[in-house]
Amino acid sequence: MKMKKIIIIGAGKMGASIGAIIASSGTEVILIDRNIEQAQDGVKRAQEYIARLFEDNLVTGSTSIDIAKNSIRADISYTEHLDSAQMIIEAVFEDIQIKQNLFRELDKTVPTDIILASNTSGMVLSRITEGMKTPERTVITHFWYPGHLVPLVEVVRGSYTQQWVIDVVRENLLYWGKSPVVVNKDLPGQLANRILQAIIREAANIVDSGIATAEDVDTAIKMGMALRFPAWGPLEHIDAVGLDLAYSVQKDVLPSLYNEPTPPPIFTRLLESDKIGYKSKEGFYDWNTKDMESLEKERDACIIGLLKLLR
Repeated sequence: MKMKKIIIIGAGKMGASIGAIIASSGTEVILIDRNIEQAQDGVKRAQEYIARLFEDNLVTGSTSIDIAKNSIRADISYTEHLDSAQMIIEAVFEDIQIKQNLFRELDKTVPTDIILASNTSGMVLSRITEGMKTPERTVITHFWYPGHLVPLVEVVRGSYTQQWVIDVVRENLLYWGKSPVVVNKDLPGQLANRILQAIIREAANIVDSGIATAEDVDTAIKMGMALRFPAWGPLEHIDAVGLDLAYSVQKDVLPSLYNEPTPPPIFTRLLESDKIGYKSKEGFYDWNTKDMESLEKERDACIIGLLKLLR
């Protein structure tokens, strides 16, 4: 079933980013926020993303840029759009109480044939949907940031999610040009974020242990394994080199990795010193001298280049 109208609640960076990629397929998108100015700002941001997608030839369908830009519009209420919408995507702040309150409201006001999805990056669906009468039509659709560029979307099945919900969501994500993966267990971190957090944990531990600097850790990842990952996943790598070799390396290396169920101590020390990263201008790096805007542009250019190569 091809969806014709999607409602996105939350017009921030992620909501606008998700709206941009959906609208680029010609699917109608209603971007909802608490006041019309915020919703309109989100639409403006989404249209800028759409322009970039067309400029870089990343839209694979036959939709024109004008149709795509006109396919997304702002509103402060979702109720008047329920007669023609097939799915609502929640993209609000990552606060469990906010999400629970919203889903309980949607449970009462939205017809039961409309899919309710959360864009949470790490919360479990069972907590978000606590108290709902219709959890069988809920699912997580975690678009990886920036959502209009990164193809990955994690489709997480909750304990009560019906198969037709997974099938319809996956079908439409493919139509929107995304690369969905189905996660069959509702666990913190879903799939890719569990892997990412393991990388972050050991990267921070390496810095904390004095093995290497933050810059050298990031360089090792960016200039090493990350260059292979778009075409050569870690499990493909193991099969290529042989499980016998991989098993031997694991036996040697794993005992020396950071395996505590808490973040490495360097996190606590930085937080206690009010060094929380870019927001405070200091964290693992000194952001008074390192340029975040340039880094984000470099990131996006790299993603765009890889997408063109892969396609």
